[in-house]
Formats: sequence, structure tokens, C-alpha cells
Amino acid sequence: MNSYSKIATGALLLLSCLASAQKDEIGTEVVNVVKPYTPTISDAFKVKETPVLDEEATTRKENIEYQIFSFPVASTFAPSKGKAAGVDREPQPELYPHYATVAGGNYGTLNAELFLTGRLGESGYIGGMVRHLSSAGGIDEVRLEDGFNNSSVDITYGNKTDALSFTADVGYQNQGYNWYGLPSTILDNLTPADQTEFLARINPSHTFHNAYIGGNLKVNEGFFDEASVRYERFWDSEDVQENRFYAVPKLDFEIAETNIKMRFIVDHVSGNFPSSFNTQRDAYSFTNFGVQPGFTIVRDDWSVAVGAAAFYSLAGEGGDSKFFVYPQINASYNVVGDLMIFYAGAEGTLDQNSYRQFTTENPFLAPRQLVAPTDRQFDVFAGLKGKLAGRVSYNVRGSYISEQNRALIKANDFFPVASEDYEFGNSFGVVYDDMSTLSVFGEIQAEFSKNVSFGINGTFNSYNTDSQREAWNLPEMRVGATLDVTITPKWYAGADAFYVGERKDQQDYLGDTIGSPVVTLDPFVDLNAHIGYKHNERLTGFVRGHNLLGENYQRWLNYPVQGLQIMVGASYKFDF
Repeated sequence: MNSYSKIATGALLLLSCLASAQKDEIGTEVVNVVKPYTPTISDAFKVKETPVLDEEATTRKENIEYQIFSFPVASTFAPSKGKAAGVDREPQPELYPHYATVAGGNYGTLNAELFLTGRLGESGYIGGMVRHLSSAGGIDEVRLEDGFNNSSVDITYGNKTDALSFTADVGYQNQGYNWYGLPSTILDNLTPADQTEFLARINPSHTFHNAYIGGNLKVNEGFFDEASVRYERFWDSEDVQENRFYAVPKLDFEIAETNIKMRFIVDHVSGNFPSSFNTQRDAYSFTNFGVQPGFTIVRDDWSVAVGAAAFYSLAGEGGDSKFFVYPQINASYNVVGDLMIFYAGAEGTLDQNSYRQFTTENPFLAPRQLVAPTDRQFDVFAGLKGKLAGRVSYNVRGSYISEQNRALIKANDFFPVASEDYEFGNSFGVVYDDMSTLSVFGEIQAEFSKNVSFGINGTFNSYNTDSQREAWNLPEMRVGATLDVTITPKWYAGADAFYVGERKDQQDYLGDTIGSPVVTLDPFVDLNAHIGYKHNERLTGFVRGHNLLGENYQRWLNYPVQGLQIMVGASYKFDF
């Protein structure tokens, strides 16, 4: 049977089956539902994290021990040692214990300094300083000798150990000046011959001397902190004599976890002056005993120092002894970290005045003055200080000061029958008055880089006097600025300038001081600069210029200063 026959047979069988299936009929059947379906939900239960084992016994955990079988392997690798990278460091400058400086300039000016120091034993040292500054004078339109000189020598011995440190000082200073500030009106009505004769009668030269000895002791353990003591002997060529002694011990201890500081003060001054007409001697003596207790509270952003000062001034030679009490309060608050700090306070003290102090401020004083302490009742102040950009710091402060018996320097009158060299209107005196001062101070210090620094400050004052017509010779405005530049490792330069506003003074030529007009001294600007060259670590040369504007301004009434001054010098460091 071939394939076609097989296909035909299969088809016939399929057709016959389909025909027989169509002949059967589909029957019916009845289904009885006994109960309807009602589904239920069984209770849910949580599978435990640690299932309970139903076995009667569990398998015991076997301990498995691991062992490492090591054996050496031959190797030819040899690591090299590490080497730190080199850092280029600038060589430290060699420090020399001694130096000498010499400079000279116009007006016959000579400036010299010598400093020597050395070690004594394991913890001691000794040092000495010699200074000299002099000028031959030569100020324009000055008819009397106007030169000056200032020489001093200071010796210091110190010793420092773990327990304490102390220093001892001794020194001497000699100063020479001239009362060259004659009022111009004195010579106006004199002939040239009479002027020459008149000037020949005046010997304006006078000399100051000061010798001192003192020391300081610092203790590192215990309640005793430190102490300072000093004695000065001051005299001049006009037979003035003055003694000054002061001692200041300090204590530092704790009470109930609060740090307490105590400061004790003993300040004595006494002296005598010759009378203007050599008929009597005027003497003075004041001894001030003071104590200043205080404590400080420090918290996160603020601190407060609370204290007080009490003084008893024992007066001699006919003076009045008095008792004084002053506040000593200071507080600060960090408003914005170091960027802005607010501070305020109220302070007061008893200022001891001395003739030497007055001559330091004005060397043209007459050798007969009234010396008495100043009662600085209070200085109430508030301000802001801080840093800007890390390199610029600022400080702004306002204050109100009340003083009784404030010392003011005022020009002396011209005596027609003058017999002393300082009675021709060419000297100054000290007057006292109760005075209040409203002051505003501002300062900015900037370091633009490690080679350039700049600073500027200004003070503006408003004075109110009680009996005096003016606050004599006190300016209402002072402004100063400084600039320092390191140009190269060998070259450096700097400059400073200051502006002093108008001052008031008064002088009479006919004996009627009350009716004399007030004299206004013009404001002035003084500009100074210097440039230096470091030849090596030892030798440095420099050029200094003072009063570069060449202005013969009057610092005091009838006392013009030297004009443009140029000095050239060198400094040499050395070691033995």
C-alpha cells in the first residue's frame, strides 16, 4: 500500500466516526444543593523569630579549630629605606648680644646708643644701655642759645629660676636745655645796642639730673604674686631737689573658687623749690597709701572684673590729708567672636604728680611750682574692638572723665623787674583746676602682608574747666599714622606723621594776667620717615628725616622747633 492509499483510508475512518457521534443525544440531570457555602477566616498568628523545636533533643554545636601551617619562602626582594622629602628652610638669623648705633645730622645733632649684655651663672644675666642725643641748635629767628642734650646710663641685673625671678635696676640721666622762648614784643621797642645788652643779661641754660634704683620680684607659687619698688632722686641746676619712692606689692589667691587679686600702693613724693626772689624755700610732701582689691568672673562670651580702689593721701608741709574711694569695674562681651567685642567700664584713681614728671612733659618750666596729686574721680568708657579679615584690627572708644585738681601747664608772665633768667616770659608754670573731658578715640591697625603694616589713630576731646579760662595747652584733636615696609630682605622703610590741633595759652607783659587775651597756637603736622639697608647680619645703615615739611611750628608758646632735619647713621651688632 502506497502513501496515497494510506491517506485515503485514514480520511474514511475519520468521517465515519463523526457521523456516528452526531447520532447520540445529550440527556438532562438534576443536582440538589443540600447547604449553601459559608467561607470562614482562621486566626492569624506571628511566626516567631526563634522557632521552638519540637524534637526531643537538639544537635550539640561542635567547636571548630583552625590552624595555619606556615613555612618560609625564599625571596630576593630587599625593600629600600624611606627618605623624607627635603624642605627648604630659611636660615635662622644669628642673634648678637651687643649693638652700637651712631648717627649725625644737621643742626649739629648727634645720636648714639650702646647696649651690652651677658650671662652670669646658670640663671643670671646683666645688661647695660648708654644713650646720648644732643643738638647745637640754630632755630630760625631765635636770639638765645637753643641747643639741648640728653644722656643716660642704665644697668640691669636679672635672675630667673623655677620658683621666682627678679630684676634690679640702677641708672642716671642728665638733661640740658635752654629757656630760649622770649616773647617777640620784648625787643620791639629796643635799639639794636639795647637788644644786645638785654640779651647778654640772660643765661638761659639749665640742667636736670635724675638717679634711680629699683627692682621687681615675681613669685611663681603661693599667694604672693609680685612686687615692684623704685626710688628716684631728682635735682637741677637751680637748686631744686625732689625725692620719689613707690612700692607696689600684689597678692593673688582664691576664696570659694573665686580668684581674688589685691594690689597695695605706697607712693611718696617730696621736694623743695627756691623762691623767685630767694627769700624762702617752698616745700611739698605727699604720701599716698592705696589698696585695690578685685575679682574676675568669666563665662562663655563675657567677663566682668569688679573691684575698687581706696587711697589715703597723707600731706605734709601745710597740705590737707584726704581719703578717696574709686570704682574699678571692667566688662567685655564677645558679640561676634573676635570680630566684634563690646567693652565698658568705670575707673578712678589718685594720680601722684611730681616736678620731674612736669619737666618731662615740658623742659622749659620755671624752677618754682606747686606740686599736688590729681583726684581722677572717674573715667566712664565704652567701646568696640575686634578684627576684620584676620589682618585688620580696630578699636573705637568713647569716655567721660571727671578730675579735680588737674595739672595744666601755662606760660609765665613777663616781669619788668626780672632778676632770674626764666622770668622774661620764657618759662612755664603749673596751674590746677577741676575739669571734665569728653573724649572719642579711634584706631585701626592693619597688616596687609608680613612685609607691610599700617596704623592710624585719632583722639578728639572737649574740655570743660571750672576756674581757668581754657584747658591750657591741651589740643582738642590728635591724629597719628605709621607705615612700615620691608622692601627686600635687605631694604626696609617706614614713615610716621602726627597732627596736633589748636592749643590755648595766655601771657601778660604788664602784670595784668586776668585781662590778657588768650593766645591760640596754630595746629601743625610733623612728618618723619626713614629708610635702611642691611649690609649683612651685623651692619645696617639708615637715613632718617624729621619734620620733613620744614615747618618751624610752636609746640609751646614762643618756642619754635627745628625745621627739616636729616640724620645719617649705622648700627652694628657684635659679640665678644
